[in-house]
Order: sequence, then C-alpha cells, then structure tokens
Amino acid sequence: MSLLNAILVGLREIWAHKFRSLLTMLGIILGVSSLVAMSAIVKGMENGMKESMIALGGLDKVLTREAPVPTWQSHRSDQAVGRTMHDVEALRRSAPLVRLVSPEMALERVTITRGDKRTKPSEFVGVWPVVLEMNLHTLEHGRFFNELDEANAHAVIVIGTAIRDDLFGSPEQLGREIIPLGERVQINGQTFTIIGMFEHYESDQDRKKREWARDHPEETAQKQTVARGRPGYGGGSSRSGWAFDRKNRTVYCPMSTMWLRFRAASGTGNVPDPTLTDIDFKVEDLSQMEAALQQAKNVLLTTHGGIEDFSFSTQEGNIESVDQAIRNARMSGGIISAISLLVGGIGIMNIMLASITERVREIGIRKAIGATFFDVFTQILVESVVIAVIGGLAGLVTSSLLVNFLGSLSPTSNTPIITIEAMILAFAFSVIIGVLAGLFPAFKAARLSPLQALRYE
Repeated sequence: MSLLNAILVGLREIWAHKFRSLLTMLGIILGVSSLVAMSAIVKGMENGMKESMIALGGLDKVLTREAPVPTWQSHRSDQAVGRTMHDVEALRRSAPLVRLVSPEMALERVTITRGDKRTKPSEFVGVWPVVLEMNLHTLEHGRFFNELDEANAHAVIVIGTAIRDDLFGSPEQLGREIIPLGERVQINGQTFTIIGMFEHYESDQDRKKREWARDHPEETAQKQTVARGRPGYGGGSSRSGWAFDRKNRTVYCPMSTMWLRFRAASGTGNVPDPTLTDIDFKVEDLSQMEAALQQAKNVLLTTHGGIEDFSFSTQEGNIESVDQAIRNARMSGGIISAISLLVGGIGIMNIMLASITERVREIGIRKAIGATFFDVFTQILVESVVIAVIGGLAGLVTSSLLVNFLGSLSPTSNTPIITIEAMILAFAFSVIIGVLAGLFPAFKAARLSPLQALRYE
C-alpha cells in the first residue's frame, strides 16, 4: 500500500467515526492551542516589559543609588557624604568610559495646583538639560531650561502631558489640545511658570487602542459605559504602559531652583542640603559596561574618601532579569502544554487500539492476500499521524480565539503576540505525539497472525 493510499484509508476511518475521532483530536487541539496561547502571552509580556525599560532611558543607562555603608566600614558611617555635585564633576572629568552624567535632586510629597484643580506628579525633579537624552524625553512644545534659568534659579518647569490633562483638561475631554505655555501653577505653595511640555508617551498597545477609539467613537462610548459599571473601573494607561505613564507625569525644574527653593530648609548652617537624589550616567559602549562601572566606582570611592555608600543599577541587568523570568514562564507553560499534548497522545493510542480490535478480521484478510508486516504497520501508524495532523491544524486555527480570550483575562494587559516559531513548534510536537502514539498499536496490528485474525469473532 502506498503512502497516499494509507493516508486516504486513514481519512476514511476518521470520517466513518466522526464523533469518536473528534473526541480523540480534542486533546491535541487543546494542547496545540494552549502551547501557542502560552507562547503568545509570554511574548507579549516580554515585549511590554522591555519596551517600558527602554522608555526609561535605554540599555546604556546606569543609576547610582544610595547604599548602606558596608559592615567593615560601619565605624566610618558618620563620614559618608552621600551623592553630591562633587561626584558629578569627578565622573565627567575622570571617567572617560562615561559619556553622559545627569544629577537629579527630587522632592517628595508634591502637590501641583491651579485654581481648584490639583495633581500629584510621579516625580518633581531638579535637573540639567542633559536629562533629556538621559531619560529619552522629547520636548514637543516650548523650550527647556537654559544657562540663564540655572544661574538665576528661575521658577520655571517643563511638564508631561498627564499633568496638563489634570490641570487644564485633556484633548479627549475638551475636543482640542491645550498647550499651557506661560501658564502659572502652584507647587507646594510656590508659583512656577510652565515653559515647555513633553510629547505624549504611550506603549504600542495604548497607541493602537487610542487609534481604534478615534476611528470607532460609538463603540468606544458603549464600552466605556459598560466598563464604568464594573468594580475597579478606572481610567489611565494600561499596566504595560506604566513607564510611559510615569514619564507623562514628570515635572522638571532647574537644579538650582530645586536646591534654593526646596532644600534651603533642610540644610545646616544656612546652607541648603547639597545631597543629590540620584546620579544617572550612560556608558560610552555597552560592550564595556563592566569596565565603565569599575571606572565609575573608582572615581566615587575617591570622592567619598573610600567609603562605599553607593551602588549601581543597570537597565541591562534589569533586562537580564526579565529574560530569566520570561524563560521560566515559557518553560513552565511549555511543560503544562506538553502534558496536555501527551494526554491527547494517550487518547490517540487508546482509540487506535480500539480500532485494531474492531478490524482484526480485516487485517487478517489483508495479510492473507499478501500484505506485509510493513504494509499493516504503515497503515495504522499513518492513521494515528493523520488524526494528530488534523488535530494540530485545528489547534492552530483555534489558537487565535484562545489567545484573544486569555488576553482579556491575563493579569497583564500586554497584547499577546502569536509567533510563527510557536506555531511550528506546537504543530511539530503534535505530529511527534501522533507518531509515538501510533507505534505500539501499529506494531501490535502488524504482528497479528493471519489465521488467528481470520478466526477472530
């Protein structure tokens, strides 16, 4: 019997027992669908997390954080000076592997008011203009701070679009965009003038949602009406866009303004507190990250008198942590999906053994008229594979429906992304399962004695 004839016989057998075959395929369909869906959700999570991390400054960004003095230096803890502008100048002067240095002086518990409207920024920070490149900000309206603003500690700020929306109204609410340049607001009771506004930042998913809402206003209004009736309803960006929401709620002022207006009360000897909240820097070359960190560490140890009261946090290290978490999630989901496919394979083996029992006399007749061991073996094995192939193809078709369903229930709002690699892997696995599940029934059928088979009742 040729391979084509064996496939046709297999299809006829499946069609002759449609309901039984469908139940048998169900395990394979669910296994393939779950494997593709799991891969799609994990891929969406991976893209969302990496997109957010890159939005916060890129892989070449390093954060210098405050750290407790090591135990072996605890006797010198009172000499720890913290991060100051002296460190910034030393890094700029003595660390050639560092290409950008951005000092930050932040103020916590900030409230910005305009009339009866108020909002709380994600961060209110005194900065240098280099922060634009450091944190990948794009100024869309107005200007950023200049040397005159810094020298005279001008009360000027640059804001994100979410701050504008809270104080002046969003374009969606007003039907037009307000650009609040020159407007004055109160920050913890002090008057500041808005001189610039960043562009609106959003994740790829939020952008697609916004464009869809713009093109389908009636359906969007209906969905919002339904959503408002649900517990936990709230506006804002998706969880996948937390980094973008943070950037949209950012408020910057000149470093000198922050130092003189908000740090004066916390200093000693009538001198404002000079301690910086953060020192961020970018390395010249990602391939020299370790060397750059060691160089920066040596410089800071010098300025801190040998006291190691600081630590470094890299975006690259965060990306590696994300990759490890994604690998673990992919492995866990893959194991669960593989178990589902194995259960489907057991179902195929069971149904093939039942099919052989029903066709003992048929197999005996075929062997009596000249069918070889290989002919019978191939026919049964091909029937098993045909069931697995059809189940695998059906699983690929239904996987998109499952992905959409799970995407709506997923704890993260990152859009699941179906990949070709996952579909190929799932289908190949289903075929392998079909082969393995058919080996034992095929071997059992091929070994039947023609005489015993013909006498079987």
